[in-house]
Amino acid sequence: MLSFYHQRIMTNSEQQVTKFKNKERHMKIVIIDYGAGNIKSIQFALKRLGYEAVLSHNIEEIKDADKVIFPGVGEAASAMDKLKKSGLDKIIPTLKQPVLGICLGMQLLCNYSEEGDTVGLNIFDVVVKKFPKGEKIPQIGWNQISNLKSVLFEGVKENEYMYLVHSFYVPLNKFSIATTNYGLDYATALQKDNFYGVQFHPEKSSVAGEQILSNFLQLK
Repeated sequence: MLSFYHQRIMTNSEQQVTKFKNKERHMKIVIIDYGAGNIKSIQFALKRLGYEAVLSHNIEEIKDADKVIFPGVGEAASAMDKLKKSGLDKIIPTLKQPVLGICLGMQLLCNYSEEGDTVGLNIFDVVVKKFPKGEKIPQIGWNQISNLKSVLFEGVKENEYMYLVHSFYVPLNKFSIATTNYGLDYATALQKDNFYGVQFHPEKSSVAGEQILSNFLQLK
């Protein structure tokens, strides 16, 4: 039987942990809202983890964030046009805090995409290519990720399944931190300095996807 004193010590310790967790959850998270992203599902996924995120295209608000999520769905050229109209194409490459590109967001972080002959943000010196004939395009559904090389995947098993929807892919390169096979091996995640990218949708990838989002939010 624990004494009242020891019970008090344990309770105080737990309160300190709770205060720390609450402080972490009050970090400023911005999901870039530029009209080409599945932003609500990401916001809801973060809320399930206990975090509130702001949807914004305001440059100062994005620059001031602790973490930035750069989503993207649709076609590369039109998405880049939207970034240019808002001036975000100049701002995103200068960000110093952790940035996570999701799906098309990851592809736009590359220097060029064959989709729409699109010049990207040139953070990853890689060319985004269209899947060759042979497999059904677009790839839609669950596929495995392997060769996991980053703290982004801490607690995620090799060959875990993630949800993907895409017709273009990033070839394996020196920035690759995860691999997927769909007719060929390709990079399903990238990292360079404070920039991370995932081709899959963590917000739609069940517990493992939520783990990746949580890991991203813990990055310093």
